[in-house]
Amino acid sequence: MSTEEQVWRAHVVRRLRERNRKERDFKEIIEQNNRLIDHVAQLKADNLKISVENEQLRSAVSTGGTGSNVAIATLEKKLLSQQEELTELHKRKGENSQMIVDLNQKVEQQRIIISEKEHSLVEQQTNNNRLRAEVQLLHSSLEELKKLNNTMLDEHTALQLAFSSLEEKLRGVQDENRRLLERLMQYKSKDADKLNEENESIIRKRLPSIFRKRSAKLKRDLEDAVREPSSSSNTASSPGAASLQRNSSPAQYVGGLIGDEDFDEAAINGAMEAIGLDDNEYISARFTAGEIAESSRASIDTLKATGYLGQANPTKILMKFEAHENESHAVRWSPVERMVATGGADRKVKLWDIGKNSTEPRAVLSGSSAGINSVDFDSTGAYILGTSNDYGARVWTVMDNRLRHTLTGHSGKVMAAKYVQEPIKVVTGSHDRTLKIWDLRSIACIETKFAGSSCNDLVTTDSLGSTIISGHYDKKIRFWDIRTEKQADDVLMPAKITSLDLSKDCNYLICSVRDDTIKLLDLRKNQVISTFTNEHFKISCDFARASFNSSGLKIACGSADGAIYIWNVNGFLEATLKGHSTAVNAVSWSPNNNLLASVGKNKRCTIYSES
Repeated sequence: MSTEEQVWRAHVVRRLRERNRKERDFKEIIEQNNRLIDHVAQLKADNLKISVENEQLRSAVSTGGTGSNVAIATLEKKLLSQQEELTELHKRKGENSQMIVDLNQKVEQQRIIISEKEHSLVEQQTNNNRLRAEVQLLHSSLEELKKLNNTMLDEHTALQLAFSSLEEKLRGVQDENRRLLERLMQYKSKDADKLNEENESIIRKRLPSIFRKRSAKLKRDLEDAVREPSSSSNTASSPGAASLQRNSSPAQYVGGLIGDEDFDEAAINGAMEAIGLDDNEYISARFTAGEIAESSRASIDTLKATGYLGQANPTKILMKFEAHENESHAVRWSPVERMVATGGADRKVKLWDIGKNSTEPRAVLSGSSAGINSVDFDSTGAYILGTSNDYGARVWTVMDNRLRHTLTGHSGKVMAAKYVQEPIKVVTGSHDRTLKIWDLRSIACIETKFAGSSCNDLVTTDSLGSTIISGHYDKKIRFWDIRTEKQADDVLMPAKITSLDLSKDCNYLICSVRDDTIKLLDLRKNQVISTFTNEHFKISCDFARASFNSSGLKIACGSADGAIYIWNVNGFLEATLKGHSTAVNAVSWSPNNNLLASVGKNKRCTIYSES
């Protein structure tokens, strides 16, 4: 007997038992009716017997019997009572008959219901069989999908291993490329040295007297400039001081002293090489500087004329376009292309091809569930790293615009992220007062550093990320050495820190502070060596970003009044750029050319170039 038949029989038995239980009251009525019928039959027999006796008595009386009158009266009385009882029984029989009719009707109705239920049961059984067949088919499909999933997982593992191998090869090729570039620069430097020596010998032969006079004059000017106090270096009172500041590092602008023995002919030649001039051009510039010094016009225009300020500033608006639907928070140039990445409150990272002057985004990178706080590229420009208010950071590939990794684990919004050992590790800073280091191969947090204060920005000193520098809400700059897991001495600022940026040689750090100043630090001494400010300059927000240019000689930062202020590292305000109608949140200087990008609260991104 099959399982379906057993189930069906059990269902029928169960329904019959339910019917019997519901119709138990009718059973008693039927039994009572049967007893009444039997009783009626008995009474009819008794009545017939009594009638016979009555007839016999009547015949006896008619023949002359006189002794049994009393018995006759009794029998008549008994007959009357029997007739009354018979009448009552007939009445009750009629009532029972009506009840039987009603019950028969109810039985018919119940039979109809049972028939409908049986029909529904058959349909449900058919549907059940069909569903069982579908379940069986789904089970077989599930098994096939499991096998396919296992195959895909094996393929993914193999591809992941191949990808890791290719990444290691790529890093090896990048390292080799970096070494070859360094060797090429060394060879070019040697060639330039030889060319300078040849030019010097030619000029010495042609203009010996002029060169000696101008060399002596340059030496005297440099000596006079060095003997002046460091505070007066910003006034550029002599052409010699301007020449010194033009060719010195930022540390020398803040009181580094040079002895008389340093002013030899080799030093002069070195200064000429740093500027990129030959002897004739340099002597001509020194004549011009002498004329300006005599006229005593100490102004920004004079400094530009003497060459003190170096390359021109990007004061012309090259492009202006609406970057995001809401406020724009972050901007960063690609290290290898004329491409800008922006991030905004609309939860998107967008890539813009500036080389094509296109106002349509090259790509829109999605995946974040809250506003973007910062964006950054790796050194190859192949990956872009973004942080968000949804407590996470994400990594996309630039080539195919795909989301590769999602890093979640912070309990506060993530404000900044940088590559540590690219493209293997990433460090993130958050408002949950921690810094986390992530391994992108396992997509897991491998180390957490407890700073004790909300982190607004961070930088790493080199591609290996041996030192992490973070700026915090409690006014401190913290230094973390990941090789020794020790924290160096903190540097205290006068107000909370909004951003950090490193010079290309990793020797100098700028720090934008909420007291509307920008501090320049010499990382070799861990000291503030210069402060940049202006009466109209106001930091726009708690995450306003300042930026070094590619040479590390200029600093740019946006202001709450919609202007961008550009300072020379010597402390001079070189330019004020107008292009935004509202506060500027972030600026970024292109590493390959003299282009400046900025974003602000008015949703727009503005690109500046040289006029």
